[in-house]
Amino acid sequence: MTLLRKRRIFYILIGFMLMLCIYAVRMVWIQIASANKAISASGMTMNELAVRQREEGIELDPGRGQFLDRYGEPLTGKTVWVPVLFPLKHLPDTSQIHDVADLLGVTAAELEGKWSRLQYPYIWKSSEGQAPLVLAEHEAERWSQVSGFRILPYMQRYLEDKSGKQWLGYVSQRPDYIRSLYGQTNSRALPLSLQVGASGLERTFDQFLRGVGPTRAAYTVDGQKRPISGLGMRLTTANDRYYPLSVRTTVDRTIQQHLEDLTEQMGIREGAIVVLDAVQGDVVAMVSRPFFNPRQIDLEQGSWSNHAVKAAVPGSIFKTVVVAAALEEGVASPGEKFHCTGHYGKYGLSCWKEGGHGMITLKEAFAQSCNVVFAELGERLTADSIERTADKLGLGRMVGWQSPSFYGGLALRQIDQEEAGAVFAKGASPDGGARAQTALGQRDVLVSPLQAANLVVTLLHDGKVAAPRLAQDIYFKNGVRMLELPPQSAPSNYGAISPATARILRGWMKEVVSHGTGQALQNAQWHLAGKSGTSQTVSAGRPANHQWFIGYGPVEQPRYAVAVLVENRSPGAPHQATELFRRVMDLLAARIHEI
Repeated sequence: MTLLRKRRIFYILIGFMLMLCIYAVRMVWIQIASANKAISASGMTMNELAVRQREEGIELDPGRGQFLDRYGEPLTGKTVWVPVLFPLKHLPDTSQIHDVADLLGVTAAELEGKWSRLQYPYIWKSSEGQAPLVLAEHEAERWSQVSGFRILPYMQRYLEDKSGKQWLGYVSQRPDYIRSLYGQTNSRALPLSLQVGASGLERTFDQFLRGVGPTRAAYTVDGQKRPISGLGMRLTTANDRYYPLSVRTTVDRTIQQHLEDLTEQMGIREGAIVVLDAVQGDVVAMVSRPFFNPRQIDLEQGSWSNHAVKAAVPGSIFKTVVVAAALEEGVASPGEKFHCTGHYGKYGLSCWKEGGHGMITLKEAFAQSCNVVFAELGERLTADSIERTADKLGLGRMVGWQSPSFYGGLALRQIDQEEAGAVFAKGASPDGGARAQTALGQRDVLVSPLQAANLVVTLLHDGKVAAPRLAQDIYFKNGVRMLELPPQSAPSNYGAISPATARILRGWMKEVVSHGTGQALQNAQWHLAGKSGTSQTVSAGRPANHQWFIGYGPVEQPRYAVAVLVENRSPGAPHQATELFRRVMDLLAARIHEI
């Protein structure tokens, strides 16, 4: 063997030795120096991750952040005590199985059959659905001696089975969403099975709500995933000083619940209520019918959709926009007189009052919601002037609070599912007939209850459009505020209506209640002002009406702006929206004395 060849072999051996040394040093570092150092996004150490590989467990709390109402009361997140079954090689004796079965409300045979087939821990469900069976906390210690059975604290995210809080939304597993948005950033922290926000505030604030790790009940298994007897169960949790975060909303939980109950009492099947703070335009309550169950979502059935932010045909409440345009453009004056015969012959339009109103001023026409007068105003106005005025009042566009560059440069739009609505169809060149129909809030006009309530706030602010908020702060776990979401305005690119026009419209809304279509509100607890509306639509192939009422109260010092919509009423049915508006305002008046 030549000297050169021997040197090569020597160098190769030296190289192998160096590699082995480096590997050995790294192993020592991992097992000793890094064993107790957090290496995952959830704060778990190497030792804990190693133990996790030898465990089977069940999640009791995902560690997701919670929502609070404006006073700090919880909107999500309630700790309940639930029964959990763990797989066993040998089930407890017959007497214990009978006792547990009695507790769970099932037969011993049913329990034994379920238990014997378990491969993973199982939270016992209630007989009413998919929600866990809730037991009393004091039962936990009593049953702790039964092998493989525990009563454990469980974080129940949603407080009700059914509610009108579609704005709050729901969570679900969305693996494609996680892959597309987060897979390239930190896939270890975001497993594909993670429950993430799918709609509502759960979706828009999802980036802030994901915690640092779950709370689990786990037990040690052997190589064949069988429980190792004698080691028992242990609870593991991600202890963090700052997370999970909490989002404080602008909603008053008490008002929200009272209004949901009210819609149940009145038998309202479809529709919405929006209550805005008259000072800042914040959402105080938002109810959508039909109710939905955030624990059981049927995407096809659609009850998860938020009717409060979906655009609908507005009917006569849109006359507020038309009269504002007429006054701003100077095509009519407040005292101008019109003649209503009950028919507007050109286009086959008619007034709701048989025989017409006779001679009537513009002010009276607004209070009486005269179709003939407003059809004529529609013809006097140009399509551009109607559309621009609507935009100035926050219609035909999304007005909810939004920031193009919020925390970390990410865009944030608070209100999910919000629709912009419309005044005219895209690309249309409206003739006189189209403008006349539009002036009555028909044809292509679409307005959401949120926009309608915000229109009232705009008038109260002399033409300045507010951007309604649903959330106002984000807090760390220790109670320190992390971020503030301050009030915003949502100005139009076309400017604003004049304060004088806004004042006129506020005064005319008072006339609606004192001498017009809203006289039924005169017996309300507060002095109110507003505008009624009824629009023609089609539901399931049959003619139907949407009934609206928008307004504010008390007139002397406005506290709330409210829009109510009752959808798909039978033509000719009593105006339920007016009665609903009155009862909403009475509830708000009562709540003022409680705060």
